[in-house]
Amino acid sequence: MVDYHASNNQASSGGPAVYMDPREQENDWDRDLLLDPAWEKQQRKTFTAWCNSHLRKAGTQIENIEEDFRDGLKLMLLLEVISGERLPKPERGKMRVHKINNVNKALDYIASKGVKLVSIGAEEIVDGNAKMTLGMIWTIILRFAIQDISVEETSAKEGLLLWCQRKTAPYKNVNVQNFHISWKDGLAFNALIHRHRPELIDYDKLRKDDPLTNLNNAFEVAEKYLDIPKMMDAEDIVGTLRPDEKAIMTYVSCFYHAFSGAQKAETAANRICKVLAVNQENEHLMEDYEKLASDLLEWIRRTIPWLENRAPEKTMAEMQQKLEDFRGYRRVHKPPKVQEKCQLEINFNTLQTKLRLSNRPAFMPSEGRMVSDINGSWHNLEGAEKGYEEWMLNEIRRLERLDHLAEKFRQKATIHESWTDGKEAMLTQKDYETASLSEVKALLRKHEAFESDLAAHQDRVEQIAAIAQELNELDYYDSPSVNARCQKICEQWDALGSLTQSRRESLERTEKQLESIDELYLEYAKRAAPFNNWMEGAMEDLQDMFIVHNIEEIQGLITAHEQFKSTLPEANKEREAIQAIQAEVQKIAQYNGIKLSGGNPYTTITPKSIDDKWHKVEQLVPQRDRALQEELAKQQSNDHLRRKFATQANIVGPWIQTKMEEIGRISIEMNGTLEDQLVNLREYEQSIIEYKPNIDQLEGDHQLIQEALIFDNKYTAYTMEHLRVGWEQLLTTIARTINEIENQILTRDAKGISQEQLHEYRTSFNHFDKDHSGALMAEEFKACLISLGYDVENNKAKRTGQMDMDNYRALLVATGNSLGDAEFARIMGIVDPNNSGAVTFQAFIDFMSRETTDTDTADQVIASFKILAADKNFITAEELRRELPPDQAEYCIARMAPYSGPDAKPGALDYMSFSTALYGESDL
Repeated sequence: MVDYHASNNQASSGGPAVYMDPREQENDWDRDLLLDPAWEKQQRKTFTAWCNSHLRKAGTQIENIEEDFRDGLKLMLLLEVISGERLPKPERGKMRVHKINNVNKALDYIASKGVKLVSIGAEEIVDGNAKMTLGMIWTIILRFAIQDISVEETSAKEGLLLWCQRKTAPYKNVNVQNFHISWKDGLAFNALIHRHRPELIDYDKLRKDDPLTNLNNAFEVAEKYLDIPKMMDAEDIVGTLRPDEKAIMTYVSCFYHAFSGAQKAETAANRICKVLAVNQENEHLMEDYEKLASDLLEWIRRTIPWLENRAPEKTMAEMQQKLEDFRGYRRVHKPPKVQEKCQLEINFNTLQTKLRLSNRPAFMPSEGRMVSDINGSWHNLEGAEKGYEEWMLNEIRRLERLDHLAEKFRQKATIHESWTDGKEAMLTQKDYETASLSEVKALLRKHEAFESDLAAHQDRVEQIAAIAQELNELDYYDSPSVNARCQKICEQWDALGSLTQSRRESLERTEKQLESIDELYLEYAKRAAPFNNWMEGAMEDLQDMFIVHNIEEIQGLITAHEQFKSTLPEANKEREAIQAIQAEVQKIAQYNGIKLSGGNPYTTITPKSIDDKWHKVEQLVPQRDRALQEELAKQQSNDHLRRKFATQANIVGPWIQTKMEEIGRISIEMNGTLEDQLVNLREYEQSIIEYKPNIDQLEGDHQLIQEALIFDNKYTAYTMEHLRVGWEQLLTTIARTINEIENQILTRDAKGISQEQLHEYRTSFNHFDKDHSGALMAEEFKACLISLGYDVENNKAKRTGQMDMDNYRALLVATGNSLGDAEFARIMGIVDPNNSGAVTFQAFIDFMSRETTDTDTADQVIASFKILAADKNFITAEELRRELPPDQAEYCIARMAPYSGPDAKPGALDYMSFSTALYGESDL
């Protein structure tokens, strides 16, 4: 027989026994040795009602708690009902020893459940000791009704109290802190019922200052609708300064067990809410991606036709405006789109990571909105940009050439038209008919001089025609007027030729009648005509327009001009010789007393006109000097712009390349925790962003070069386009590297991967990534898995130690190259769904975390819905709205298909197919 009279000095004083569970120390009741009469009354009623709530299942009950348990029979029956186990057969005798033996059998059973009883003996129960009997019943209540209550890692009394606090937290005037005075006003009892069965209680009509009404309402509703017998009287609770704690706990435990089914439903609902919240967030991210992708593609679609427009402009100013508009596009409109494209890729990667972490299928954007589609459109955009810029620069060169040719045409045409003015009238006059022989001879010589002059102008006419032809070939916008003027010049030239021939014939017919000739006049005319033509040609050349593009070309013109100036002394001698002829004529005439009438009969070129033209040439020479020097200064300035741009470009270009290589090294190194790497990368990104003023400076220098119409730069191999693309790639690469670390942190936190595991994964990955490409080929990936202890043959993890590629190949030979081909093909299908043949580090750690951690599954979600549906194979909209928050309930209702099973009812919804669809296992 078990000795229940353990060493406890309370036994001798008749104090009540107490259940001494190591997790639940209940000392308040027996600390004072004597039980308060009011508490004893409450305990009697409560414990009696509690016992009867179980005994009635066996078809019996008790009336007096200390009398009806004295023979031990109903005590043993009570334990059998509440435990569901059979106790030893009781003794049916009426003697005291039989009763003691039965009570001891009950006490032995309680002790077998790990309960330590203090100061409770069978004799006291048989003798009808009320306090001992109440202590024993309280021990049973603790063990079988309260001990197994567990809420958020707390159990028994603390667990029950926490459950009450959580359930009543939303209700006004309820603050459950204990199991005595917190329940006196009755509001806590009503709140528990309303929380689980709101249709039974109108909580808003209850008043804190009417505790009797509140308590009676709760007790009556519990007894009528919840099958919880009334265990206490409202008057006893209100009339006591502090209600009995054990009585309250007993009563409240009945509420807990009555609502335990609702507790399971709440747990199931929480799981479903969590899963649905993940899905809703992912759908929101998908919608954001689709919108951003659509906006970016639409912008590209609108921009490319503008860049492909090759409609030429008529003037340089119009083409310069086109170029300025293009610079504005590059400087203002495109950079935000570069950022949007980068952000779109980052959002896509983050979304895919979240989907993998939540065990959801990968996101497939709508047709035409894949990242690859956007990259393709972006590539087309940049191709259009390059072609557009090259076309504009070529057009500017063409228009510049056209303007130069058109001005040259006008200048030469004006000179020629000035020369031909009056020539037709001269050739058609009949002055020789009344002239003397000498005058006719003079007219003939004069005509010969004109023919010489006419022949000299033939070259100018041909130049005018050639320039007009070139303007036509270059599609000059004002070609009609050029052609009309050229046609008029050519027709007039032909007419002059005919008239010249006709006049010569007329003069020759008259020449036979003329004999006198003044040789000096003739010599003067013959030498003056070519010299006059040379001066006219020199004046034309000195006023000729020029266009150059570099220092070498302008220096060539300067050299030619210097050579021309070196011929001027010899030309001046010829001028003086011609003037000497005229002086000799005057001298001879004066000497012979000849009175000269008019000018030289053989030429219209007078000594004065020769001197005037000579002085004009002397004036044009320094003007030409100044023009050439100004152009030299301009080309030197252009060369300075080239050198300035080249100096900066030769610094920025290698800097960008160095930073790209550094990012590549950073992405495969492992220095510190992921958070440390993220901080370092963001600081590195900031240092790159702070370099932006150097790019802006280059853009400014580049604009000055373009405005100066500079099209080449021998001082650098870098173009602004090359540097601009490199800068954009640098910003995109560092952003992608930061996003990769962020995704690794998401994976680590969601999957519970330790920093040591991540370090091991990265070390193995880098070990087999021999070319530092950031990706593993299939064989490298298989070797990496084996090095981490992944048994590819048996699909399980085992530690095999680090292995390099040479050892791995040796292992393949030794095993006949049969390390789980089918299993490895399955793994490659997961980490390389696009069959690219390469595995990125992100895909690698996603696979490793998926293989070693647990996530919620479709089966778990189905089980949760089954709880909410009360074990039915379908659920109704009413049940969803009752158990889930409004937005998530409506989310489910809108997406669940009607249930079509054999037990289907109107309004039934299929939660099973919905759950599997969440995980990509079937289609909604």
